[in-house]
Amino acid sequence: MPNQVSLRGASAKEITRDALLEKVSQERELRNYTRRAAASALFIQRVWRRYTVTKKVALQTQKELEATLNDQNVAITSTWISYSLLRPFLFFVARLSYANLKQKTDNVKFMLTCFNIIWKSINYTESQKNFCSLAVGSSEERKAWHFQTQKLVSLCLLILAECDQNSLEEQDMAVLTSLAMRVVVALTDAKAWKSVNDRDLKDADEAVKNLVKNIATGKSGLYKSIRAYIMKLDYRVMSHGNHGLQTGDQFLIVASAITLALRPFQLVDLCNLDSANSHLTDAVEQFCVFLLTVPRLVQRLPTILVPALKHKSVLSPCVRALLISKDNIFTEMSKLDHPKADQIPSSGWALANVVQLATDESSGKFSQGLDCPMYVHAVNNVAENVLAWAESVGYTTKNLSSLDNTEASNEVHDTNVWDGKTTFRSSERLNAELWKPVYQQWHLMTLLTVMKKNAFTECCNTLRNECSDNFGGLKLLDIAYFYSYMLRLFSSLTPVGGSLSILNMLSFTPGFLLDMWESLESSIFSQNRHTSVQVKTFTTGTSSGHIDGSIGKTQRKTSKDVGNKWANVLQKITGKLATNIEYEHSVSVDNPSSLDEGDSCDSWDVEHFKHGPQGISKDVSCMMHLFCATYSHLLLILDDVEFYDKQVPFKLEQQRKIASALNTLVYNGISQTSGQQRTAMMDAAVRCLLLLYERDCRHQFCPPDLWRSPGRKSRLPIAAAARAHEAISSNLRSGDSLSTPSMSSVITIIPHVFPFEERVQMFREFIKSDKASRRMAGEVAGPGPGSVEIVVRRGHIVEDGFKQLNNLGSRLKSSIHVSFVGESGVPEVGLDYGGLSKEFLTDISKTAFNPDYGLFSQTMTSERLLIPNTSARLLDNGIQMIEFLGRIVGKALYEGILLDYSFSHVFVQKILGRYSFLDDLSMLDPELYRNLMYVKGYDGDVKELSLDFTVTEELLGKRVTIDLKPGGKDIIVTNENKLQYVHAIADYKLNGQILPFANVFYRGLVDVISPSWLSLFSANEFNQLLSGGKHDIDVVDLKSNTRYTGGYSEGSRTIKIFWEVVAGFEPKERCMLLKFVTSCSRAPLLGFKHLEPAFTIHKVACDVPLWATFGGQDVERLPSASTCYNTLKLPTYKRAATLRAKLLYAINSNAGFELS
Repeated sequence: MPNQVSLRGASAKEITRDALLEKVSQERELRNYTRRAAASALFIQRVWRRYTVTKKVALQTQKELEATLNDQNVAITSTWISYSLLRPFLFFVARLSYANLKQKTDNVKFMLTCFNIIWKSINYTESQKNFCSLAVGSSEERKAWHFQTQKLVSLCLLILAECDQNSLEEQDMAVLTSLAMRVVVALTDAKAWKSVNDRDLKDADEAVKNLVKNIATGKSGLYKSIRAYIMKLDYRVMSHGNHGLQTGDQFLIVASAITLALRPFQLVDLCNLDSANSHLTDAVEQFCVFLLTVPRLVQRLPTILVPALKHKSVLSPCVRALLISKDNIFTEMSKLDHPKADQIPSSGWALANVVQLATDESSGKFSQGLDCPMYVHAVNNVAENVLAWAESVGYTTKNLSSLDNTEASNEVHDTNVWDGKTTFRSSERLNAELWKPVYQQWHLMTLLTVMKKNAFTECCNTLRNECSDNFGGLKLLDIAYFYSYMLRLFSSLTPVGGSLSILNMLSFTPGFLLDMWESLESSIFSQNRHTSVQVKTFTTGTSSGHIDGSIGKTQRKTSKDVGNKWANVLQKITGKLATNIEYEHSVSVDNPSSLDEGDSCDSWDVEHFKHGPQGISKDVSCMMHLFCATYSHLLLILDDVEFYDKQVPFKLEQQRKIASALNTLVYNGISQTSGQQRTAMMDAAVRCLLLLYERDCRHQFCPPDLWRSPGRKSRLPIAAAARAHEAISSNLRSGDSLSTPSMSSVITIIPHVFPFEERVQMFREFIKSDKASRRMAGEVAGPGPGSVEIVVRRGHIVEDGFKQLNNLGSRLKSSIHVSFVGESGVPEVGLDYGGLSKEFLTDISKTAFNPDYGLFSQTMTSERLLIPNTSARLLDNGIQMIEFLGRIVGKALYEGILLDYSFSHVFVQKILGRYSFLDDLSMLDPELYRNLMYVKGYDGDVKELSLDFTVTEELLGKRVTIDLKPGGKDIIVTNENKLQYVHAIADYKLNGQILPFANVFYRGLVDVISPSWLSLFSANEFNQLLSGGKHDIDVVDLKSNTRYTGGYSEGSRTIKIFWEVVAGFEPKERCMLLKFVTSCSRAPLLGFKHLEPAFTIHKVACDVPLWATFGGQDVERLPSASTCYNTLKLPTYKRAATLRAKLLYAINSNAGFELS
């Protein structure tokens, strides 16, 4: 039992020891609290009494000083100013709040009076009257002067921070601020002291130096006050006004503030900044933190003051500080940021201001004396900090899983590749004008020239065993980091245009792409797997060293015509192209398959990238990002003559290496990534890879094994890949974009790693799964409530089909049972068990796609491919008809029915949402393409051709003129704008005319076929999916998948003769036979086992007299066919010659159609 004690005798309630101790402790705490409260009350009373008394004394001092100043008999001397003016003035100003001073006009006027006296004193030539003479007087006078000037400067800075000239009510404050700043500027410049003689000049300089050191510290608030004032200046007024000649108080205040801000820099030894005392180092850091972070600093200042900030004595220490003290500076910058994430960080504005101060846009040069390597390193540091902020607030790159090959290919700009989740107010956006020097070509060319000089210097230093400076010279990697960061920032922080301007500049800088690729190539394809890139100098044979910093020599391949190749690209901008170019589409390209014959798939699987982005260094990743982003942009512009014939900027062998490297990197980056979002480098790599693949699909330059090599061993099985693709596509449609790309994403993003045949199998798997789900929902295959029954007149098959099927939408996937009505109006006898549905689809497409019907026309190429007729929109229900035909094509694809038609490459590209190249026009209108290439390469004055920005079209027999841009008929095509004219014509033909029809056709198509299913195929593959495979058939495959009815068997004499005859046919004749029987001249992509219904040969018995047989006679009857059932009705021919002749006659005349 615990010990118990009694405090009040036996009758008192006993408590435990612990409870007693707790009670005693509470009572002790209560007594201590009471004691502290009493002491605090006494302290507050003392402080309040002191404040009250001090305030009374301050007010009394002010009154006395006012009375003194009103006395006209006062003799103004330096001693009087120090003891009788400044002592009381600084006392009462320090004791009274500035807000209180500011509220009363009398106070402002009184302060004006005091500052006027001080200003007059400073301008006196007599030392007895000049306040500054105390700085070189006795020891006591010097101490007093130093103390009072510090306080006076602090007061002036406080006045500056509170001044707001935008307020009309504070005009008196503006006058006061102007006068106060002039006083401070004079106090910090010994040369302005008119009373100091040459003997005392050294002491005066020392006094000023000590004063500047004091105000240079962060405690003085110098740069905070200047920042507060500059932030109130309206940059829009300053940037649009004639601020170079501005006068008045505002200019004086700004000029004085900038002068005061630069005072500490005059004491800095640029050659030995590290040895400068802490005061000056702190001043440079404060300048970076508070002034370089002012939004649009250059625009807020008068033009005449900007060169002072660009001087090397100011800019060089700041750039150096951003390298040496970056962590401390960025920490202080972050304290200035607003807690809201929708505002540009201070480091972002610092970056823009550094770029503007380091460059002279008007002359196209860097600021005089700027250390370019140090500038690049500093900008890279700041840019990295801004990008880190962007990631921290969620302003990051688009999710890998949300970007399939269709979306990536459909983007015309790189854009970019960033998808911001936050929006910025327009007044705070970093618009493109702030970054203009970065996307001007002189900026990059200057850096490359400096890099070349540094490379030579480093090479010499290496031979002499000398050390480079602390930050090293400028290397290609440093420049790559600079522009890689800029690309990402342009995409995220510039509201309009994104990274387009900088990509234009990078793409057309001679040799830059070539240098980057050769640097990458030396590492990626080296025998030894290095994780760093051997960087080569710009168009020289000197190596500037490894990315990791080591220096070495590499032999660079030189080409005599590098300049000529790039000149052709650059001339796109100048408008002057080389002449005597034959712009024919029949470009001679080495056969990739024959070139690489004997190479295994392993040769295209780049070892360096087998581990994806995780297996490469940050340096290689940066170089890859910049290269891919730049080359992607250039690929949109290069035409086929430049790419295949002139081979600019890379030879086809290099193109194949680039494709193989990107293919390996992207495949492994997607399949091996876990729990990470895709980086900007991966976005750029995917985009570049898909553009190269699209060009290869249109005009092959790579062997097929190259595209399939990364996934040949590790890709998913067909069924699993199909399920994964459907799952990802379903998530994307529901808005749930996956953040962790994986192996299952490969088929969605880069389906080309799967062979075409496997993707066709996946397509059939999708349809099979869809049909199964529909059956589970209650749909029946035969006639019944779940089927669609229609009656169609053979003479009006399109109109009847449109009326009865157009409004079904996705119900068109259901079974369609067709009843035909003959020409005589009598219903045809027979039940539809699938054959009539096939016949209906083939016949309606045959009629509707016929150019005579008016909905579609044929291209002017030899292939005569289908393209929407621009006049279709003028027909009754023309647009709706094209949408309906999209559903018919979707139904044919859904049922596996081949149609013997192919669409134009351009039209399919638009259906699939892919980008169209300029050279696609050659497959649409070869004559127009040749004419445009003639204009593009015209060597004379294009005005001689009398062209304007219009195009003439013929609609229903009438010629209509259409403007390519507003007021196009009044804009003459010149050498300067002819490239715009060429692309405007191409855009009108490839997009303006075709895109609206492609959109409505697509709407109908996706009612039946899911867009995710179509995304697996290129334009050429889509046509194969629709109309079958090669222009020949595999006789062995056909024979092994043929059914025999009516008495025929595989051993029948006529059947043996038939196969012998077919094997002897020409490929064209075999295709005609297939079309005669199935209505399509091409075989199913996966072989004849997938032909529905199966290819059938039906026996047609024909009795021939025995004597006629002995006399050489044979059956006279022609073969016939039932295309709806894929059945050939073959008479019992006895001789091969007869069978061949009859069969060829039948298939050439397309005679003998019968309905079984």
